[in-house]
Amino acid sequence: MKKPHHFAIGAIALVCTNAALAQAPAINVYSARHYASDEALYQGFTQSTGIKINRVDMDDAGVLARLKAEGAASPADVILLVDAARLWKGEIEGLFQPVKSKVLEAAIPAQLRAKADADGATPWFGFSTRARIIVYDKSKIKREDVDTYEELGDSKNRGKLCLRSGSHPYNLSLFGAMTEHLGASDAQLWLKGMVDNMARPPKGGDTDQIKAVASSECGVAVTNSYYLARLMRSDKAEDKAVVDRVGVVFPNQSSWGTHINIAGGAVARNSKNLSGAVRFLEYLASPSAQEHFANGNNEWPVSKDVQLVNPALQAMTGGKFKAETTPISVVGMNQVKVQQMLDRVGFR
Repeated sequence: MKKPHHFAIGAIALVCTNAALAQAPAINVYSARHYASDEALYQGFTQSTGIKINRVDMDDAGVLARLKAEGAASPADVILLVDAARLWKGEIEGLFQPVKSKVLEAAIPAQLRAKADADGATPWFGFSTRARIIVYDKSKIKREDVDTYEELGDSKNRGKLCLRSGSHPYNLSLFGAMTEHLGASDAQLWLKGMVDNMARPPKGGDTDQIKAVASSECGVAVTNSYYLARLMRSDKAEDKAVVDRVGVVFPNQSSWGTHINIAGGAVARNSKNLSGAVRFLEYLASPSAQEHFANGNNEWPVSKDVQLVNPALQAMTGGKFKAETTPISVVGMNQVKVQQMLDRVGFR
């Protein structure tokens, strides 16, 4: 397979040009998935179809900004993003081309894809999920004190909570879901409670939150499940020590279930290779690709027919847990409201 093309945001020069990306037969993929294990996924598509993949790697915000800047001249065919809020943002900004596919409709649950338009076409589809789980210091915290998201804002956990920035897309999606469950007024009180409970100002990524719990900097934190799974599958002694110190909770199993975020894809609005783009999305819903998401990158597949052999995911829950069913599109629509509440309660 041809080595993927990469762009550096803000760099003086681009590694390749739009003209180079437009070579056929190929599809041009703008991707926010920066996982080395995904190389096997791309190779599998090319080997099975003969279609080459030219890939541009950026973060979610960079992908959307580039699409807007390029407009109708964009060479992008497929967009891959790793957050529900950003998928929703791309949809409402008109950056995706809704498509009809019986394969995708059959494989992907309705709550994990965008609502179809008046013509029955769908703007984007989720291909894997990540649970937003709670980790806690087993030596100091009782599991029953942190087995719901609501308890993160309870005064019994004062001075114990570590979180990354409230404005990070992963948290915005969780907070958007909680706003749907609790209502705006109670959700704002919950956010204020978490601000009051913080052991230190928000900083770092999800792995940093796990390590902060293991080092007793804080007692409880929130992380996406695949970050913990990476540590659980690591051969490094220091990672094993972190895993040994923390307990894990899939919150709200007695109510609406654990919040899940998604990684998903769409056809770019101005794709010049619609058939190739749809074929790639359908490939991502195939059993082989779904098994890769689960066993290669520690994500939960959207297909119920995938055999889950990932030892870390199996160890967390036995491979099964109750997930919330709030439509991802509804979570996205709550983002502006959530950001306003974060500003009011001083959640940075």
